[in-house]
Amino acid sequence: MTDWLQDNGEMAEQIRRHDWASTPLGPLQNWPDVLKTTVSLSLASHFPQAIVWGPELITLFNDAFLPILGAKPNALGRPFSKIWEEAWSEISPIADAAYAGQATYIENFALTIERGSGPEQAFFTFCYSPIRDSLGNVVGMLDTVTETTQTVFLNQRLAVLEALGNAVASATDAQAILAITTRLMVEHLQLSNCAYADMDADEDGFTIRGDWAAPGSPSIVGHYRLRDFGEKAVTLLRAGEPLIIHDNRSELAPEESATFQAIGITATICVPLIKQGRLTALMAVHDNVPRVWSRFEQSLLSEVTERCWAHIERVRADANVREGLLALAELNATLEQRVEERSLRLAETESALRQSQKLEAIGQLTGGVAHDFNNLLTIIRSSVDFLRQPNLPQERRQRYMRAVSDTVERASRLTSQLLAFARRQPLNPQVVDAGERLANIGEMLESVTGAQIHVSVERPDQPCYIRVDLSQFETAVINIALNARDAMNGQGLLKLRLECDKPLPAIRGHGGASGPFVSIALTDTGGGIDAHTLEHIFEPFFTTKDVGKGTGLGLSQVFGFAKQSGGNVDVSSLVGHGTEFTLYLPQVPAVAPQASETSDEGELQAPHEKRRVLVVEDNLDVGRFANQILQDLGYDTTWATNAEEALKLAGEDARAFDAVFSDVVMPGITGVALARELRRRRPDLPVILTSGYSEELARYGHEGFEFLAKPYSADQVSRILGKTWAPSVVVDTGALE
Repeated sequence: MTDWLQDNGEMAEQIRRHDWASTPLGPLQNWPDVLKTTVSLSLASHFPQAIVWGPELITLFNDAFLPILGAKPNALGRPFSKIWEEAWSEISPIADAAYAGQATYIENFALTIERGSGPEQAFFTFCYSPIRDSLGNVVGMLDTVTETTQTVFLNQRLAVLEALGNAVASATDAQAILAITTRLMVEHLQLSNCAYADMDADEDGFTIRGDWAAPGSPSIVGHYRLRDFGEKAVTLLRAGEPLIIHDNRSELAPEESATFQAIGITATICVPLIKQGRLTALMAVHDNVPRVWSRFEQSLLSEVTERCWAHIERVRADANVREGLLALAELNATLEQRVEERSLRLAETESALRQSQKLEAIGQLTGGVAHDFNNLLTIIRSSVDFLRQPNLPQERRQRYMRAVSDTVERASRLTSQLLAFARRQPLNPQVVDAGERLANIGEMLESVTGAQIHVSVERPDQPCYIRVDLSQFETAVINIALNARDAMNGQGLLKLRLECDKPLPAIRGHGGASGPFVSIALTDTGGGIDAHTLEHIFEPFFTTKDVGKGTGLGLSQVFGFAKQSGGNVDVSSLVGHGTEFTLYLPQVPAVAPQASETSDEGELQAPHEKRRVLVVEDNLDVGRFANQILQDLGYDTTWATNAEEALKLAGEDARAFDAVFSDVVMPGITGVALARELRRRRPDLPVILTSGYSEELARYGHEGFEFLAKPYSADQVSRILGKTWAPSVVVDTGALE
């Protein structure tokens, strides 16, 4: 009796008609209750399910499972291993687990299965659950499955197109776009090669100008003839149709297949570009093994190719516009600009005579400084003009004020880099563990170099001490690291390696020394630097970056800092294999830690009591400004325009004032000499020195006095004076002398 089989669906009818007596299951009425129950539940479900029974793996399934079977019309009652024979090697371990009593859930499992048009890749999400009898023994398994092929392919397509769009958004030439496209296709589709080619005028010869080959696969760049690849290739591509070959060894004549095989190709999709009725270009993906190209892969390559060529047309149009604008700008250039350009070219020619002349090229420095400062002054002047408007909204007023403040900071950084290059930057050296500082920098670089650049730090177990200006040291290392990041195009390995007790080698004509020195090497896996660029790399304002993306002062700062600190910097590079910068700094013994200073963070602080401050500044504009700042901060000020006048006002015991705020560079007695004399008269008198640049400070340091670099702000003045009188401050003047 088959009363238990109540479902009226297609598969229920097939199950009733099937000759089960000739199978290991036997007649329907004799089936075990657990099998009857499972089949009834499955037939009533709208979710694709198959029941696999007994050691013979006899298969039953519901109506919803039919589309998954595809071209397998006689699957009912057959062993599961025979139905999915083409994929059984992947499926059998999962089935074995179910028969061992372990349920398995797998998402988006890839299988190559036979369907009406032949084998194709498909994806399934399924759960194999054991079926147990009344005694708990596993007697079969329930396969609950849904096909996710369309979803997987759609997500892959979106990922490829999004990656392509992001990658080529900033590309400015066709070669870069084609290189990006071929790389993405090889990586996303796991291919052996992706290439692009230009057709000759006869539409037979073609030149593969670039390709991206997977590791272990050869490049196929070169010149070829289309007819050597077979009549099928000629007919389809000239007609504007893609050439699709799954296995050229079985689909083409032996001599045609041999042409593909000679360059390591077995499977191919080639998409043509037809312009004005002529075959003009090709883009193709290849695999070195037979491959059943899915509909997704075919449509994806067509879409990617169309977008790639569209991007190329865009950048060519943009290039034409840029060339037109540049030509117009050149026509409008003034005579003064042309003279300046010729002077710069002459300076570059002269600088090629000797390396030291290149690095000291006054004309190049002057032109670069003028250019950058004019840019900064433009921002300040424009912002000030807007700030003069009486009805300017508060939000815009704040924006222009921030622009002025930010631009002043940029100008300050620019002068700092120039002084570092010239080895005239006043340094504040301190003894630090180079390994500890390098580790901290490495952690910071992980966040600024991007997720696809791995930063590693190698350092010895024992401490390794150097005496440097910490800010300049960190800036130098970061400048090198950021250049490395740019050279790797956002992807690769940056290694920071510290070694102790090293000699200083002779570098670019500069003599070496026995040491000991600390060497800090930064190695990248970028494209390397050619010999011509290496000759210029430490010159100020020399840069290979696009306009607006670098001042050309980063490596100049590194060079200046290294030399001023008693060391040097070396560089070695191999085009195509990366670059290594090595910073050498004198190694020093360890010293006892100094007491930390109080934090300089916080709001502007007025003095707790009226303090008398002597302002010494020969520049009238700066003097008025400094005087006003101190008065606004609540101090009682007296202004002297030179050191001689300041000494008279201070008195023989220098007790006329509570502090002195003095410029360094002045006619006659300098600010440093003034500070020394005041300290002789009154050792506990706080003296704050200020300067934009001083030969004396650059050569001899601050000599234990507080120092505030120009340009300074009101809050910086407030903090340094507040720190001067803070009771918790301990200043070790001896460490700076």
